Amino acid sequence: MLQKIVRTTLRRFIPARLAAGLMAAAIAAPGAHAADRYSGPGVTADEIRIGQTMPYSGPASAYGQLGKAEAAYFRYLNDRGGVNGRKIRFISLDDGYSAPKALEGARKLVEGDDVALVFGTLGTANNLAIRAYLNGKKVPQLFVAGGSQAFNDPKRFPWTMAWQPALHREGVFFGQQTALRTPQAKIGVLYQNDDFGKELLAGLRAGLGDRAGQIASAQSFQATDPTIDSQIINLKEAGVDAVFLFAYSRQAAQAIRKIHEMGWKPQIYLTLGSAYIGSTFKPAGIEASKGVMTAGFIKEATDPAWRDDAAVKEWRAWFVKYLPGADPTDTLNIVGYAYAQTLEQVLRQAGEDLSRENILKQAANLKNVRIPVLLPGSLINTTPDDYAVVTHMRLQRFNGASWDAVE
Repeated sequence: MLQKIVRTTLRRFIPARLAAGLMAAAIAAPGAHAADRYSGPGVTADEIRIGQTMPYSGPASAYGQLGKAEAAYFRYLNDRGGVNGRKIRFISLDDGYSAPKALEGARKLVEGDDVALVFGTLGTANNLAIRAYLNGKKVPQLFVAGGSQAFNDPKRFPWTMAWQPALHREGVFFGQQTALRTPQAKIGVLYQNDDFGKELLAGLRAGLGDRAGQIASAQSFQATDPTIDSQIINLKEAGVDAVFLFAYSRQAAQAIRKIHEMGWKPQIYLTLGSAYIGSTFKPAGIEASKGVMTAGFIKEATDPAWRDDAAVKEWRAWFVKYLPGADPTDTLNIVGYAYAQTLEQVLRQAGEDLSRENILKQAANLKNVRIPVLLPGSLINTTPDDYAVVTHMRLQRFNGASWDAVE
């Protein structure tokens, strides 16, 4: 009956050929809208497009494994039917750890690839470079792989959210632990001369409180510097007995190796973002890395302590199938898995409403979410006023094969 009324009305007022097209559209429209009703940019009836830039080349290329692990997790999800019936199309571009390239990539992802969101881009500088653009376009910049407090600023940049423990919070943690355990320590710091290193240093000072004057020497370096040997020599000459390495994996490995070669034996603290066996300790030398401490937040897949852990067993099965040939000691593989699981949770919470606005809303309303490969006691709780995702940390020491909790 409906088809007859539409056909009669169209024939009366417009040419037959146009009437046929409009009639088909009118009849098909209800079903089409039922399938696509909640589709926003980057979303179709059977696909969700997710974008990312990652340093697959350049001075931080070791971290490219993070993007590879995330891509592997999305392949795993797709093999299981995707999220709510939609497959993930993950577009991860090489930014060479260059802020201009990251911005260029973000523009391509949004304006060319029409992604629903940008996910997990690595580095403080790169994420700061794309933050204003993505917020201006109202594109979620979710689970930034960088701990700057700048990525937890929902009033000014509501579309940007980090994932790992904030750099300043981590620095405070280190300062408090040092003041508690070795209150007379003479402290030296090696830090990357950008927002990443400076926020860690500021947090360390805050955590030390009235003991901040015990920082005897703070040596900076540029991310592109070929070596940091002179800075390590300066720290030794300053007579420090506790060294904080606020550096990415390449410089952290250089520093650990140089300290060992000099026969110097300070207590070494390493930022959690570089505390990886595969990308830091192996290049530095396993023997040289023994005793290094960090702020742990995730289970080490090769740690005997987690041998029978159900979540780690599940991770191992996934790793063998989806990342063949990768290094199981590279913690980036389990970190990327956890990042992607968190995004999966957000998309599942969003249900059929996959508009950018609702994706952001769900990310800002995670309640007691347990990502099983995070350390026991870690629950994710976000609010529209506080975007902090992973907050639980513990002090742990590398024993040459795995991590021991420092009680």
